[in-house]
Amino acid sequence: MTDVLTIRQPDDWHVHLRDGETLRAVLPATAAHFGRAIIMPNLVPPVVTTAQAQAYRERILAALPREDGFPGAGFEPLMTLYLTDDTDADDVVAGHRAGVVTAVKLYPQHATTNAHFGVSDIAGIHPVLERLEKAGVPLLIHGEVTDPAVDIFDREAVFLERVLAPLLGRFPGLKVTLEHVTTREGVDFILAAREGVGATVTPHHLMFNRNAIFQGGIRPHYYCLPIAKREHHRLALRKAVTSGSARFFLGTDTAPHLRGAKEAACGCAGLYVAPVALATYAQVFAEEGALDRLEAFASLNGPRHYGLPVNERRIVLRRAERFVAEDQPVADGGAVHVYRGGESVGWEVDASA
Repeated sequence: MTDVLTIRQPDDWHVHLRDGETLRAVLPATAAHFGRAIIMPNLVPPVVTTAQAQAYRERILAALPREDGFPGAGFEPLMTLYLTDDTDADDVVAGHRAGVVTAVKLYPQHATTNAHFGVSDIAGIHPVLERLEKAGVPLLIHGEVTDPAVDIFDREAVFLERVLAPLLGRFPGLKVTLEHVTTREGVDFILAAREGVGATVTPHHLMFNRNAIFQGGIRPHYYCLPIAKREHHRLALRKAVTSGSARFFLGTDTAPHLRGAKEAACGCAGLYVAPVALATYAQVFAEEGALDRLEAFASLNGPRHYGLPVNERRIVLRRAERFVAEDQPVADGGAVHVYRGGESVGWEVDASA
């Protein structure tokens, strides 16, 4: 049994940091463990221009803790733009060439939190996608249809058939990430896809199925989008990430909401997983007898997909029980519930190695 594991520092390829006081409260947990992170642009208003991305990046860097010894002092936010029906392709390409914009994010309109600004018609943005393809700008996709006639548990599988398969055929050179894949159909699709297509997998979709949302009542802190699916989908995800396939890589989709926004008549989707993400991934890989493959999933596959160098720093994961605080306080008096908060996790992370 491996009790100590040293790996290259991972990156998180899917992060929501929000803004303002919430940004300052949640950023340290991501920055302390990950060298880089792909930052989601679904603020209100969304980040749609290179200038807005640069300004948001500066706010993130300004929010990093300044204490001596903080292990995340070198954290690098990788900025994305929110794709809309009116996206300026010239601005996207210029921002990418300038090193400000790493990728563009496609939210089908109304698919998830703050997605009401999203794309209403994929065909309408084909000219923009053609420019992204030619310029080598990656496209990140929230892969769900929003047709109200489609069951919420089927929206990912239907998206693959109706939207993603035709899109990949029309733009054969476009680099695509299907984010937070949640289904066996999604796993099979990624494994069979052409080169340049990959997927992120969250720690929470590896840990629980849809039953968790309804145990003893409605459990809002297990509600995320895409919603957790049946058990055979969860098992397919665990098999995929521990298989050694380079198509799958770490993306926590950490998505903090204040308790009041989660515990409401119409609660927000998303889990704040950053404080326990690496411990949870380590638990999954240990349970699957695949700790020797954790480094590839967490630290190597993502940089390879995005054409970036791997991190030179190392972190140490140690098998040890530690208690997780239930909430992350926010300076304005609110609090964000931490996934697995109030319980113990079996791994601790030393990012100062």
